[in-house]
Amino acid sequence: MASKDPCGPPRASLLDRHNRGDVMVSACPSRAVLNHMTSRWGVLVLIALMAGPQRFSVLRREIGGISDRMLAQALQALEGDRLVDRDVIVPMPLQVQYSLTPLGQEAAAHLRELTDWIEDNLPRMRGPDPEPEPSARSTRCPPP
Repeated sequence: MASKDPCGPPRASLLDRHNRGDVMVSACPSRAVLNHMTSRWGVLVLIALMAGPQRFSVLRREIGGISDRMLAQALQALEGDRLVDRDVIVPMPLQVQYSLTPLGQEAAAHLRELTDWIEDNLPRMRGPDPEPEPSARSTRCPPP
């Protein structure tokens, strides 16, 4: 009897099962990566790094509202997912620079499309509240 795959039903081949998960299954490891990439700060870090390699302090200034702690956590998570490279520049003073890996560049491009779509459609999403349907309006009388 085949063992149950935590990422969904058995796939057509062993290679498929190894390389691709099912994000809709609660135990699927791809959910952790999805969480890192689409977290409040993960998206912004990936998009900021599309401009090229940057130091921590530059990223912090670029991403409004992010704390040192949250930036460090986001960078560590994205580095662990192989989306971001951390490069130590040896000459004194010691500097650390972050950049997107080729995989990170691909992911950031998709996230950029999503954020562009959101910004283009924000007025439609945040516009005035629609009038309630007549049947949904309260039938109570106003107070005297």
